[in-house]
Amino acid sequence: MTLFSAATVRRLLANNTSSPSNILHYARRHLSSTTPVSNFDKLGCIGLGLMGHGIAQTAAMSAAKDNIHSSIIAFESDQKFLDSGRDRIQKSVDKLVSKEKLTSSQADALMGKITFTTDRDALNDTDLIVEAIIENMDLKKQLYSDLGQQCKPETVFASNTSSLSITQMAEASGRPDKFVGIHFFNPVQIMKLVEVIKTEYTDPTVFNNTVKWVDQIGKVAVKCGDTPGFIVNRLLVPNLIQAMLMLERGDATTHDIDISMQLGAGNPMGPLHLADYVGLDTCLFIMQGWVNDFPEERAFVVPEMLKDKVAKGELGRKSGKGFYEWNGDRRGDPVE
Repeated sequence: MTLFSAATVRRLLANNTSSPSNILHYARRHLSSTTPVSNFDKLGCIGLGLMGHGIAQTAAMSAAKDNIHSSIIAFESDQKFLDSGRDRIQKSVDKLVSKEKLTSSQADALMGKITFTTDRDALNDTDLIVEAIIENMDLKKQLYSDLGQQCKPETVFASNTSSLSITQMAEASGRPDKFVGIHFFNPVQIMKLVEVIKTEYTDPTVFNNTVKWVDQIGKVAVKCGDTPGFIVNRLLVPNLIQAMLMLERGDATTHDIDISMQLGAGNPMGPLHLADYVGLDTCLFIMQGWVNDFPEERAFVVPEMLKDKVAKGELGRKSGKGFYEWNGDRRGDPVE
């Protein structure tokens, strides 16, 4: 069992999102609890969008095959989004059956592991909750504050955020020792890497159990502290930004920047091509957030070119135009 030090409690109380009542509520329940659970039998998934439905499906696949979960609670607050998430999973599973990668009985077992609900109380007795809602810190803090009050003391919370502070969410939850980041990559069903993030509060047993869970669902876990962007995005996004700055200064053309990184560095696509594919609005959101939160970090800068393109609706692949012209997922010529 992890007991909060006096310094930790003072820091939590100093944080606006960690109310004394929330911390004391958790502490009273926590002090009577046992050590963290050694396995996550009942899983909760909050949000069934692009990432969340893939997380639920991947976990259900392992649950049906290796019985690592007795059940998976898939939660959306809106019935429309719940139905959409269920349909996404069903279509993905049906595709695997059509390709003979799953039998019909295996597909039925997979879907049978998931309980779809709009009732948040269904999450109360889960062992691990993985959250994949919209990247809005205020919404996430409120969600975790509420979950900290309603879930059993042993429940571990994990955010799938790609760029927001795990520490801030942990503090808002009132149970920072049982909070981690679990960053999957898109598409979740295919991409093997998962970044597991710890804060200064995270209980080592909780962290190790989370890494073990990632391995159990067939992914490759890498460990990281709560640095902006974790490992992949901390290295990748500034690289994309530097390519934009080169183009902005007129140092090289879009074509020459991208072909250089493909043929010279062995990258499968150039940085401007990749920025278009990711979405220029996403690149701006991530980097602007880092600039705001870490103004002294010289690697964090927002090119004027990026701001202008997003303002004009030139978001890359999703809008049909960015640094390149796009026709659906097919890339055209560079924009002059």
